[in-house]
Amino acid sequence: MLSAVSVDGLPDGSVAEVAFAGRSNVGKSTLLNALVGHKGLARTSNTPGRTQQLNYFLLNEKSSGLTCHLVDMPGYGYARAAKKEIRKWTGLIRDYLRGRPNLRRVFLLVDARRGLMPADMEILELLQEAAVSTQVVLTKADKLKTGERAKAHDKLAAELKPFVVVHPTLVMTSSLKGIGLEDLQEALKDAVQ
Repeated sequence: MLSAVSVDGLPDGSVAEVAFAGRSNVGKSTLLNALVGHKGLARTSNTPGRTQQLNYFLLNEKSSGLTCHLVDMPGYGYARAAKKEIRKWTGLIRDYLRGRPNLRRVFLLVDARRGLMPADMEILELLQEAAVSTQVVLTKADKLKTGERAKAHDKLAAELKPFVVVHPTLVMTSSLKGIGLEDLQEALKDAVQ
């Protein structure tokens, strides 16, 4: 629908928004594509830091009556970009999270193999401060064995307890294998309706 490099370029706020945030290369764009069943919707790359704007997509599901904007946010943390550009993206993320009353939920993507990193904790603190409903989504679950998935889930659930804005249900996903996509679709509907 559109890409914005500043909050001045965002839509008017009349449509509910759900944003996807996470570290660079955690799989935000890939998961967004898998979630809606359209491989080329959000641009993907193996290079960290490829998404550099707030990218808006209109989800208009006629069968369920679900209409919302899906927002693919720039990654934070490591990226192959100039420090000035990274600071600009970080500022855009902060401004967006603090000032969107129609933002219903942020899906915070965390690599299941790595767990919460310091940059994730910073974003969680910002989300807590801004009182933004947040749900954590573990990505790349196919890279872990079943027992390791349960351990990663339980460890993360314990680490998230201090954050009252975090939804109690964690969603374990794999874009490659289709793991958890139905659960994530349900969480999306729950957030918007």
